[in-house]
Amino acid sequence: MRTVREHTSHFVVINDGPWGTTCARTGCQPSKLLIEAANAFHARSRFGELGLKGAQQLRVDSRRVLMRVRRERDAFVRSMVKESAALLSKAISGRAEIIGPHLISIDGKTEIAAKRIIVATGSSPILPEPMCVLGQRLLTTDSLFELDRLPKRMAVLGQGPLGIEMAQALARLGVKVTAFEPAPKLAGLHDAKVSAVLAASLRKEYAIHLGTKASLVSSGASIVLRAGRATLTVDAVLAALGRKPNVEGLGLENAGLTLDAEGLPKVNRRTMQAGRSAVFFAGDVQPSSAPPVLHEARDEGRIAGLNAVARTVTSFRRKVPLVIVFTDPNIAAIGQRFDSLESSKVDFIEADVKRVSRSRIALTGPGLLRVAVDRTTKRLLGAELAMASGEHLAHWLALAIERGSTTDVFDRAPLYHPTFEEVLAALSPA
Repeated sequence: MRTVREHTSHFVVINDGPWGTTCARTGCQPSKLLIEAANAFHARSRFGELGLKGAQQLRVDSRRVLMRVRRERDAFVRSMVKESAALLSKAISGRAEIIGPHLISIDGKTEIAAKRIIVATGSSPILPEPMCVLGQRLLTTDSLFELDRLPKRMAVLGQGPLGIEMAQALARLGVKVTAFEPAPKLAGLHDAKVSAVLAASLRKEYAIHLGTKASLVSSGASIVLRAGRATLTVDAVLAALGRKPNVEGLGLENAGLTLDAEGLPKVNRRTMQAGRSAVFFAGDVQPSSAPPVLHEARDEGRIAGLNAVARTVTSFRRKVPLVIVFTDPNIAAIGQRFDSLESSKVDFIEADVKRVSRSRIALTGPGLLRVAVDRTTKRLLGAELAMASGEHLAHWLALAIERGSTTDVFDRAPLYHPTFEEVLAALSPA
């Protein structure tokens, strides 16, 4: 929207439902607010080792925790709504449907002709249909933060980035959490060693069942789930199984597009154009293979906006892929995915967080960094990690990959002592 407005006044923004981003309303902002409270309370577990007393006196008031989450979340959302309100007549509340290659209907009444169309309709949580009978006891991040108080027992379905963040935060706030992940690894990681270190760390705080799906046995006063031969009784279920693009009823087929099983066209990620049509995409209304992260969505919005107002479509270079999960330890995947690399052309270098004294000082748990390196050129290709301060290390690694750096880049960097960044020295040749 901002990019389009910079180049033309001939546009409208059509939105169905509340104004504001998924990140601000139900995603990265409220989830991190909950995590911050959870981590602050969990810090008491280190008090004894540090010679501090009084940990047993601390208590969680989940009502006040959730009140702060909503208060700060709403402040983020207000700034987004204020920007939308400033558009005045150019901001239209209603349901848009594409009824022709250059024609849009609003609520089936008003029709607007458009030279170019940008689709940024976002996504919605995927719900396991058999568990929809649970009603309000089946939670997503759309409803979790609206609770008055946290339940005592909860099952979390899915241990992708958001599922892990919420499972650990809830466990640290006193909820008895049991998590289920049908995949063999956590958080979408591809490296078995990093995933194993992560799983061992998280299992100290809550139960995790990898390669397992939970089925509903009973939805009475208590919820009974079954996983294999085991049964589990909980008070609520949090569905963290990913999100689906909001394209139902959007009429993409009327734009002359060929759609896949998800109801989506093929989108060029360098132009954000769907095929050779007048339709451009931005944000998490894209195939599940596209990372639903804010900095990528921001770039996509700018690329789509620039191309939508230009006479000719330009192909842009995209940034190094970067995904960070705000668990403890932090999780990150940077650069090329490990499963996309040819094993015969790649070497892997690993560094254990125990190599740095800061880990002992800060009483952190185990952590591991694994980096893929081109066997011939020694250039850094990608990395996966699960370790303390990983969110900062991930940015260092992303910058090194962006610059085409080789394995000796961190040997030349000023790695201050004692910091977690010193672990990067292990990636340099001896």
